Amino acid sequence: MRLKTRLAIAFLAFSILPIIFVGMVLSMGKLFVLYRFNEFGPEVRSMVIQMLVSGLLMLIFVCASLTIWVYRSVLRPLSKLQEATRKIRDGNLDFTLEVEEDDEIGELCQDFEEMRIRLKENAEEKIQYDLESKELISNISHDLKTPITAIKGYVEGILDGVASSPEKLDKYIRTIYNKANDMDRLIDELTFYSKIDTNKIPYTFSKINVNSYFGDCAEEVGLDMESRGIELGYFNYVSDDVVVIADAEQMKRVVNNIISNSVKYMDKPKGIINIRIKDVGDFIQVEIEDNGRGIAAKDLPNIFDRFYRTDASRNSSQGGSGIGLSIVRKIIEDHGGRIWATSRLGIGTEMHFVLRKYQEVPQVDMAVADQDRRGNSGKKDSGKKEKSSK
Repeated sequence: MRLKTRLAIAFLAFSILPIIFVGMVLSMGKLFVLYRFNEFGPEVRSMVIQMLVSGLLMLIFVCASLTIWVYRSVLRPLSKLQEATRKIRDGNLDFTLEVEEDDEIGELCQDFEEMRIRLKENAEEKIQYDLESKELISNISHDLKTPITAIKGYVEGILDGVASSPEKLDKYIRTIYNKANDMDRLIDELTFYSKIDTNKIPYTFSKINVNSYFGDCAEEVGLDMESRGIELGYFNYVSDDVVVIADAEQMKRVVNNIISNSVKYMDKPKGIINIRIKDVGDFIQVEIEDNGRGIAAKDLPNIFDRFYRTDASRNSSQGGSGIGLSIVRKIIEDHGGRIWATSRLGIGTEMHFVLRKYQEVPQVDMAVADQDRRGNSGKKDSGKKEKSSK
């Protein structure tokens, strides 16, 4: 029952019952005046007094019961609400506020319970975010320390004269350059991660020719793969005039992150990476295949989650921030596409993502359309005239 209904019942009872009781007293008083109270026998006088006392006690009992009824309907949920407030004040969100009343205070308790659930979810998200941030800092620190140690070692070798020949000196310098590039990539990844968390990824969308763009990407990646001894294959099955709307820089990040992930977990003496561009109706599909160690079926649905590790011990030794594929998914989804993976353990992994083609909307010449409209209306008018002449 609603609280306002209970208050209305109590108000009516407090208003009507005393009036009835007073009316009864006045009626009996008038009766006694008319018939002279002393003329009644002692039994009648005693009965009348008992009736008045009983009526008064009944009135007091009803009023007290109604007061307790209303008071308890307010006090009980308020006491629960007060206890819940104290728990939240003390930082305890692991409780449930039981709501039994179906009135205004019950609705207030229900809203309070929803607030508690939201606060608990936010607290859990914050804890998870803090853990992920600590893990990210740990991963980045580990990955930065590795190239820095290598750079220091090669620089010391150059200073100590270990690189005595021009060929050896050139090798040392190239290695230092590659390690510096790795550090730059890690720092760039960390910066991009912070932009993902704040939804401030800078996109610059433009028309991109699929054939030339991915051809350039494959050529650029091919130089790095050649230096690592990995065979890169590029196969384009899309016509020259196919165009997509995309951010060229961010799509290059997608390709580089996927290929870097493939290189990181390559376990074959002869590494192979194939890039295939396919035409699938209204979309173009990009497939990047490697012959690495593969991913277990149970891990495939989670590889695009942040910091997910299929094998924590091996992944930590391989390095990596753990956010590369989550960045890839975010960019592809922001482009209106979709990404997924297929893999077989010991054979390799294949990443697939699709992007919608750009299609020109045909513009109709307004003059021609207006002329056609007038011509059609003229034909209709002539048809009407012929009918009327008939």
